[in-house]
Amino acid sequence: VGEDLFDFAGRPGGGPGGGPPIAVVETAAVEQGSIAREIELSGVVEPIRTVSVNSQLATTVNAVYAEEGDRVSRGAVLARLEGAELVVELESARAALEAARAAFERAEQLREREVITLPEYERDRTALAAAEAEHRRLQTRVGYATIQSPISGVVTAKHAEAGDVVGAQTPLFEIADISTLVVPIGVSELDVGQLAAGDTLTVRLDAYPDRPLRGRIRRVFPSADPTTRLVTIEVALEPGSQARPGYLARVQLRLDARDDVLLVPASAILSGPGGQESTFVVEDGKAFRREVESGLVSQGRVEVVRGLDAGEV
Repeated sequence: VGEDLFDFAGRPGGGPGGGPPIAVVETAAVEQGSIAREIELSGVVEPIRTVSVNSQLATTVNAVYAEEGDRVSRGAVLARLEGAELVVELESARAALEAARAAFERAEQLREREVITLPEYERDRTALAAAEAEHRRLQTRVGYATIQSPISGVVTAKHAEAGDVVGAQTPLFEIADISTLVVPIGVSELDVGQLAAGDTLTVRLDAYPDRPLRGRIRRVFPSADPTTRLVTIEVALEPGSQARPGYLARVQLRLDARDDVLLVPASAILSGPGGQESTFVVEDGKAFRREVESGLVSQGRVEVVRGLDAGEV
């Protein structure tokens, strides 16, 4: 109204016959549709699980066969440790086992003919059981000299080189299972009740912002952090995505979804003193201010709770 009105070109507009300037504005009809409160939470892409492969022996590393970035299958040999001394002990235990087995077989024959007493028979049987246990123990120890991958995945860290002296429980490798990549995010305790395992979400990577991914809530943790009051949810990314462990991901959540509500462009809602809201409604080619009450705001649109009807401009 008055001298501040402009046409589309930004020039002062005059009315017909040199009358007051006419404002040329963009209009939109009130539509019915769906809207939801959208929030974006960030998290770091992680493998679904990471396994640390440790040495079970205090010995020397003879050879290393895997490097960071190598894909390995379950059972693949990653390294070999020095185990010559254990091999000698195993051979000695094997000989002792054969002797104990032979002694027990003779004891069985003598017991059948009642040549030896029951305690003598039990002694030989116990000696055989002990020899078998010692043989199995040393077999297991010798097996520790061959370091194998417990899972299929990618080597993310290597902590030893050939020639290193390692102790028992020294970390040698870290293997990540990247068959499924997940993004853990913290959700407010006020919102987590609207999410459930299986819900689909949109995920964007900072590395590929123009390539949205589809995510699925894999699980919702059962408790909130007592300090932040956030509940962790784990979002699994669709297979075959460009994501890698360590990438920053942004997860978009749709909360308070509502259907069949009245929607107008956000720019159509004006705020006045005391938070009073209004908009201009076009009737017979003229704009009239009308008080309204808004609801959710999302993607440039506003839900109108009161004051407008569908189809009004």
